[in-house]
Formats: sequence, structure tokens, C-alpha cells
Amino acid sequence: MMATIAGRRLCAALLYTALCAGGPATAQPVLVVETAGPPLGELSFQPGEEICLTWNHSVTGGAVADCFENIAGQLTLTRSYLHDFAAGLGEVAGRGQIMPAAAGGYWITDIAEPIPDNSLALRVGPARVDHRLTGTGHALALSRLAPDTAVRLTLHPD
Repeated sequence: MMATIAGRRLCAALLYTALCAGGPATAQPVLVVETAGPPLGELSFQPGEEICLTWNHSVTGGAVADCFENIAGQLTLTRSYLHDFAAGLGEVAGRGQIMPAAAGGYWITDIAEPIPDNSLALRVGPARVDHRLTGTGHALALSRLAPDTAVRLTLHPD
């Protein structure tokens, strides 16, 4: 009988801790900027949200962006912005739809390309390239944090 009462008290205490006192933190999906050392930072990345990697083209200086969504825990390239049709930029057959952008340039939409292993390798450019990650209400200025550094953008779904 004493074991049952003690067990109920322990259960009640654990239930109170979990429900009333906040309990243990639950994991949230995040996009982590990983390096050979400590991570540079992370951005909350809920399903349906978009995070864009933006930068200035290294030759022309024009704006470029790759935008990703967390689709059911999978890091997925969904659209890209390009400032012009210069060498190496433009449409790839079977990969999205080209749409003119209101302020010039164009978007390639409906790409839906899953990123293997939820991880994208990137060499962060110097200040003039200005690599940055932007999401809903948050940003990381990668070129300020780690210019000329190899990083990985990795989605940890939970």
C-alpha cells in the first residue's frame, strides 16, 4: 500500500513538473549554420516557413537568392531569384517556372528540390558578396560572421 501511495505522489510530482512548471523543453525545427568549430547560429524553421540565402553575385554584384522551405522535415529548395540571364544563370529544363520579378530580374518558382541529407555545403563569401540568411523575423549575416569559411546549412527537423 505504501509503495502505491509513494508511486502516486511521484507520478503527481512528475505530471506537475511537465504540465504546470513548464517541463522539459521540446525540440523545435532549426536550420543550423555548422562549421568545423562551434555553430555560427541557428534560425527557427517551422514547416511552411521560408528561409532565403541571399548574396551579391561575385562577378556582376547583382542580387541572387535561394529560398528553402521545411517540407515535412525535409530541407527543400523551392525558388531562386536571379538578377539577369548572365552566364551560368537562368532556366534549367524541368526545374521550375520562370516568373518576372516586379523590381527586375526573375524568380524561378516551383523548384521543389529536396536537399540531400538536409544539409547544404556553402563557402561563405567576403563582405562584398554579403551572404546572409533571412527568415520570418530573423537573420544571420554570414559574411560578417565567417567570411571565406566553409559552412553547412543543416535542417534539424526536431
